[in-house]
Amino acid sequence: MRLAGKTAIVTGAASGFGAGIATKFLAEGAQVMIADINGEGARAFAAETGGVPFRVDVSNGTSVSDMVQAALTAFGRVDILVNNAGVTHLPAPMEEVTEEDFDRVFAVNCKSVYLTARALIPHMKDAGKGAILNVASTAGVSPRPRLNWYNASKGWMNTATRTMAVELASAGIRVNALNPVAGETPLLSSFMGEDTPEMRAKFLATIPMGRFSTPEDMGHAATYLCSDEAGLITGVCMEVDGGRCI
Repeated sequence: MRLAGKTAIVTGAASGFGAGIATKFLAEGAQVMIADINGEGARAFAAETGGVPFRVDVSNGTSVSDMVQAALTAFGRVDILVNNAGVTHLPAPMEEVTEEDFDRVFAVNCKSVYLTARALIPHMKDAGKGAILNVASTAGVSPRPRLNWYNASKGWMNTATRTMAVELASAGIRVNALNPVAGETPLLSSFMGEDTPEMRAKFLATIPMGRFSTPEDMGHAATYLCSDEAGLITGVCMEVDGGRCI
Protein backbone atom coordinates (compact mmCIF):
# COMPACT_ATOMS: atom_id res chain seq x y z
CA MET A 1 0.00 0.00 0.00
CA ARG A 2 2.67 2.47 -1.11
CA LEU A 3 0.09 5.18 -1.90
CA ALA A 4 -2.16 4.65 1.11
CA GLY A 5 -3.94 7.84 2.09
CA LYS A 6 -3.03 9.65 -1.12
CA THR A 7 -5.37 11.06 -3.74
CA ALA A 8 -4.75 11.29 -7.47
CA ILE A 9 -6.11 12.51 -10.78
CA VAL A 10 -5.13 10.42 -13.82
CA THR A 11 -6.14 11.82 -17.21
CA GLY A 12 -6.79 9.53 -20.14
CA ALA A 13 -7.44 6.85 -17.51
CA ALA A 14 -10.27 4.93 -19.18
CA SER A 15 -7.91 2.85 -21.33
CA GLY A 16 -4.30 2.08 -22.22
CA PHE A 17 -1.43 3.39 -20.11
CA GLY A 18 -3.75 5.60 -18.07
CA ALA A 19 -5.85 2.62 -17.06
CA GLY A 20 -2.69 0.74 -16.08
CA ILE A 21 -1.52 3.63 -13.92
CA ALA A 22 -4.92 4.13 -12.29
CA THR A 23 -5.29 0.41 -11.59
CA LYS A 24 -1.90 0.26 -9.88
CA PHE A 25 -2.57 3.42 -7.88
CA LEU A 26 -5.85 1.98 -6.61
CA ALA A 27 -4.17 -1.31 -5.73
CA GLU A 28 -1.55 0.65 -3.76
CA GLY A 29 -4.21 2.38 -1.66
CA ALA A 30 -4.82 5.70 -3.43
CA GLN A 31 -8.15 7.30 -4.18
CA VAL A 32 -8.18 7.98 -7.91
CA MET A 33 -10.20 10.17 -10.25
CA ILE A 34 -10.61 8.37 -13.58
CA ALA A 35 -10.62 11.36 -15.93
CA ASP A 36 -11.15 10.86 -19.64
CA ILE A 37 -12.84 12.50 -22.62
CA ASN A 38 -14.66 9.18 -23.02
CA GLY A 39 -17.15 9.74 -20.21
CA GLU A 40 -18.89 6.42 -20.67
CA GLY A 41 -15.57 4.58 -20.62
CA ALA A 42 -14.50 6.47 -17.49
CA ARG A 43 -17.73 5.54 -15.71
CA ALA A 44 -17.45 1.88 -16.68
CA PHE A 45 -13.80 1.64 -15.62
CA ALA A 46 -14.47 3.48 -12.36
CA ALA A 47 -17.38 1.16 -11.57
CA GLU A 48 -15.10 -1.81 -12.13
CA THR A 49 -12.15 -0.53 -10.11
CA GLY A 50 -13.60 1.76 -7.45
CA GLY A 51 -12.31 5.03 -8.88
CA VAL A 52 -14.22 8.29 -9.26
CA PRO A 53 -15.17 8.99 -12.89
CA PHE A 54 -15.04 12.40 -14.56
CA ARG A 55 -15.44 13.38 -18.19
CA VAL A 56 -12.82 15.96 -19.13
CA ASP A 57 -11.51 17.64 -22.25
CA VAL A 58 -7.92 18.33 -21.20
CA SER A 59 -7.50 20.91 -23.97
CA ASN A 60 -10.28 23.08 -22.51
CA GLY A 61 -9.54 25.33 -19.54
CA THR A 62 -13.06 25.31 -18.11
CA SER A 63 -13.27 21.54 -18.33
CA VAL A 64 -9.90 21.12 -16.60
CA SER A 65 -10.87 23.56 -13.84
CA ASP A 66 -14.12 21.65 -13.31
CA MET A 67 -12.15 18.38 -13.07
CA VAL A 68 -9.81 19.75 -10.41
CA GLN A 69 -12.69 21.22 -8.42
CA ALA A 70 -14.56 17.91 -8.60
CA ALA A 71 -11.49 16.09 -7.31
CA LEU A 72 -11.04 18.56 -4.46
CA THR A 73 -14.70 18.16 -3.57
CA ALA A 74 -14.51 14.36 -3.68
CA PHE A 75 -11.15 13.92 -1.94
CA GLY A 76 -10.54 17.14 -0.02
CA ARG A 77 -7.13 17.52 -1.66
CA VAL A 78 -5.12 16.22 -4.62
CA ASP A 79 -1.67 14.77 -3.88
CA ILE A 80 -0.84 13.37 -7.33
CA LEU A 81 -1.57 14.49 -10.88
CA VAL A 82 -0.80 12.28 -13.88
CA ASN A 83 -0.99 14.07 -17.22
CA ASN A 84 -1.45 10.97 -19.36
CA ALA A 85 -4.05 11.97 -21.97
CA GLY A 86 -2.50 12.24 -25.41
CA VAL A 87 -3.13 12.00 -29.14
CA THR A 88 -1.05 11.67 -32.29
CA HIS A 89 -1.37 12.39 -35.97
CA LEU A 90 -1.06 9.62 -38.54
CA PRO A 91 2.41 9.00 -39.98
CA ALA A 92 3.00 11.46 -42.81
CA PRO A 93 5.64 13.81 -44.20
CA MET A 94 5.77 16.80 -41.85
CA GLU A 95 4.52 19.26 -44.47
CA GLU A 96 1.46 17.12 -45.20
CA VAL A 97 0.10 17.02 -41.65
CA THR A 98 -3.01 19.20 -41.56
CA GLU A 99 -3.18 22.32 -39.44
CA GLU A 100 -6.19 20.81 -37.69
CA ASP A 101 -4.20 17.71 -36.70
CA PHE A 102 -1.23 19.84 -35.61
CA ASP A 103 -3.43 22.03 -33.40
CA ARG A 104 -5.12 18.99 -31.85
CA VAL A 105 -1.81 17.30 -31.02
CA PHE A 106 -0.43 20.39 -29.28
CA ALA A 107 -3.71 21.21 -27.53
CA VAL A 108 -4.04 17.74 -26.01
CA ASN A 109 -0.36 16.90 -25.44
CA CYS A 110 1.02 20.32 -24.44
CA LYS A 111 -1.65 22.88 -23.59
CA SER A 112 -3.22 20.36 -21.22
CA VAL A 113 -0.08 20.38 -19.04
CA TYR A 114 -0.36 24.17 -18.74
CA LEU A 115 -4.09 23.98 -17.98
CA THR A 116 -3.78 21.35 -15.26
CA ALA A 117 -0.84 23.27 -13.74
CA ARG A 118 -2.86 26.48 -13.71
CA ALA A 119 -5.79 24.76 -12.04
CA LEU A 120 -4.00 22.55 -9.51
CA ILE A 121 -0.61 23.99 -8.57
CA PRO A 122 -2.05 26.71 -6.30
CA HIS A 123 -3.65 23.98 -4.17
CA MET A 124 -0.44 21.95 -4.07
CA LYS A 125 1.51 25.07 -3.08
CA ASP A 126 -0.92 25.67 -0.22
CA ALA A 127 -0.38 22.07 0.91
CA GLY A 128 3.40 22.41 0.55
CA LYS A 129 3.67 19.14 -1.35
CA GLY A 130 2.56 17.25 -4.44
CA ALA A 131 3.71 14.99 -7.25
CA ILE A 132 3.08 15.62 -10.93
CA LEU A 133 3.84 13.00 -13.58
CA ASN A 134 3.78 13.81 -17.28
CA VAL A 135 3.50 10.90 -19.72
CA ALA A 136 5.68 11.80 -22.68
CA SER A 137 7.18 9.26 -25.11
CA THR A 138 10.39 7.86 -26.50
CA ALA A 139 9.31 9.84 -29.59
CA GLY A 140 10.39 12.94 -27.69
CA VAL A 141 13.81 11.45 -26.91
CA SER A 142 14.68 9.50 -30.05
CA PRO A 143 12.28 10.72 -32.76
CA ARG A 144 11.33 8.77 -35.86
CA PRO A 145 10.45 10.20 -39.29
CA ARG A 146 6.84 10.90 -40.30
CA LEU A 147 5.64 11.58 -36.75
CA ASN A 148 7.38 14.95 -36.61
CA TRP A 149 4.83 17.09 -34.79
CA TYR A 150 3.91 14.31 -32.35
CA ASN A 151 7.63 13.86 -31.63
CA ALA A 152 7.95 17.59 -31.03
CA SER A 153 4.98 17.67 -28.65
CA LYS A 154 6.50 14.93 -26.52
CA GLY A 155 9.89 16.64 -26.53
CA TRP A 156 8.03 19.71 -25.27
CA MET A 157 6.58 17.63 -22.42
CA ASN A 158 10.04 16.50 -21.34
CA THR A 159 11.34 20.08 -21.33
CA ALA A 160 8.22 21.29 -19.52
CA THR A 161 8.77 18.58 -16.90
CA ARG A 162 12.28 19.79 -16.14
CA THR A 163 11.35 23.46 -16.03
CA MET A 164 8.34 22.75 -13.81
CA ALA A 165 10.57 20.68 -11.51
CA VAL A 166 13.07 23.51 -11.09
CA GLU A 167 10.42 26.15 -10.41
CA LEU A 168 8.27 24.06 -8.06
CA ALA A 169 11.01 22.35 -6.03
CA SER A 170 11.04 25.04 -3.35
CA ALA A 171 7.27 24.60 -2.96
CA GLY A 172 7.69 20.90 -2.16
CA ILE A 173 6.21 19.79 -5.48
CA ARG A 174 8.03 17.14 -7.52
CA VAL A 175 7.58 16.85 -11.31
CA ASN A 176 8.76 13.86 -13.35
CA ALA A 177 7.96 12.22 -16.67
CA LEU A 178 7.73 8.76 -18.18
CA ASN A 179 8.85 8.04 -21.74
CA PRO A 180 7.22 4.78 -22.84
CA VAL A 181 7.83 3.07 -26.12
CA ALA A 182 4.64 2.23 -28.04
CA GLY A 183 2.34 -0.27 -26.35
CA GLU A 184 -0.97 -2.04 -26.64
CA THR A 185 -3.01 1.13 -26.44
CA PRO A 186 -5.59 2.79 -28.72
CA LEU A 187 -2.76 4.84 -30.27
CA LEU A 188 -0.67 1.88 -31.46
CA SER A 189 -2.24 1.54 -34.89
CA SER A 190 -1.91 5.31 -35.40
CA PHE A 191 1.82 5.21 -34.62
CA MET A 192 2.41 2.37 -37.05
CA GLY A 193 0.08 3.63 -39.77
CA GLU A 194 -1.41 0.15 -40.03
CA ASP A 195 -1.60 -2.69 -37.52
CA THR A 196 -0.25 -5.73 -39.36
CA PRO A 197 2.09 -8.54 -38.24
CA GLU A 198 4.74 -7.14 -40.58
CA MET A 199 4.50 -3.62 -39.14
CA ARG A 200 4.58 -4.96 -35.58
CA ALA A 201 7.68 -7.02 -36.34
CA LYS A 202 9.38 -3.98 -37.87
CA PHE A 203 8.50 -1.84 -34.85
CA LEU A 204 9.55 -4.48 -32.31
CA ALA A 205 12.90 -4.87 -34.07
CA THR A 206 13.82 -1.38 -32.78
CA ILE A 207 13.31 -2.42 -29.13
CA PRO A 208 16.26 -4.39 -27.69
CA MET A 209 14.09 -6.24 -25.16
CA GLY A 210 11.75 -7.21 -27.96
CA ARG A 211 8.37 -6.15 -26.59
CA PHE A 212 6.11 -3.14 -26.28
CA SER A 213 5.52 -1.15 -23.10
CA THR A 214 2.49 -2.43 -21.20
CA PRO A 215 -0.01 -0.61 -18.97
CA GLU A 216 1.41 -2.65 -16.08
CA ASP A 217 4.95 -1.44 -16.82
CA MET A 218 3.68 2.13 -16.71
CA GLY A 219 1.74 1.53 -13.51
CA HIS A 220 4.81 0.21 -11.71
CA ALA A 221 7.03 3.10 -12.83
CA ALA A 222 4.39 5.72 -12.09
CA THR A 223 3.77 4.34 -8.61
CA TYR A 224 7.44 4.65 -7.72
CA LEU A 225 7.84 8.20 -9.05
CA CYS A 226 4.65 9.39 -7.34
CA SER A 227 5.32 7.66 -4.02
CA ASP A 228 7.25 8.96 -1.05
CA GLU A 229 10.03 6.49 -1.96
CA ALA A 230 11.00 8.94 -4.71
CA GLY A 231 10.99 11.90 -2.34
CA LEU A 232 14.26 13.35 -3.67
CA ILE A 233 13.59 12.62 -7.33
CA THR A 234 12.37 15.47 -9.50
CA GLY A 235 12.98 16.56 -13.09
CA VAL A 236 13.59 12.96 -14.19
CA CYS A 237 12.32 11.81 -17.59
CA MET A 238 12.43 8.04 -17.22
CA GLU A 239 12.39 5.77 -20.25
CA VAL A 240 10.13 2.71 -19.94
CA ASP A 241 11.15 1.38 -23.30
CA GLY A 242 13.08 -1.89 -23.18
CA GLY A 243 16.24 -0.10 -24.34
CA ARG A 244 14.68 1.66 -27.33
CA CYS A 245 16.49 4.95 -26.65
CA ILE A 246 19.97 3.54 -26.00
